[in-house]
Amino acid sequence: MFYCTRKAMPLIKRSGGGSIVNLSSAAGRHGFPQRSPYSAAKWGVVGFTKSLAVEAGPDQVRVNAILPGIVEGERMERVIAAKAKATGVSYEEFQRQFLGTTSMHSTVSAQDIANMALFLCTPAGAKITGQALAVDADVRYLV
Repeated sequence: MFYCTRKAMPLIKRSGGGSIVNLSSAAGRHGFPQRSPYSAAKWGVVGFTKSLAVEAGPDQVRVNAILPGIVEGERMERVIAAKAKATGVSYEEFQRQFLGTTSMHSTVSAQDIANMALFLCTPAGAKITGQALAVDADVRYLV
């Protein structure tokens, strides 16, 4: 992220400004048991985003981070299956418990995350910068 930004920033500034969207995680806002290095890296993305927004703002460059929650797909299905097995409950029961950590009791899709990125890059998002924006169905904690 740092190296990509270092290469892109002169081009974005020369063009008169723009938008950078970083990807963090809900783990960049909440603790994540047994995943301290991952959480620390995602908190680092949030700090990088906020600092870069301050540095780049005078050049009309907006910088935000998206914090996805439980993203639907094969990877999450494998995670749920492994955690269900480890805790001795059915896949369905663990999935119910896992999604119960969100206010909406649901996953988010890759399209949900892309929609937020697109919004941040359009004129509708022209005054949003330095933000860590959750697209996570309101994850309250991670398990």
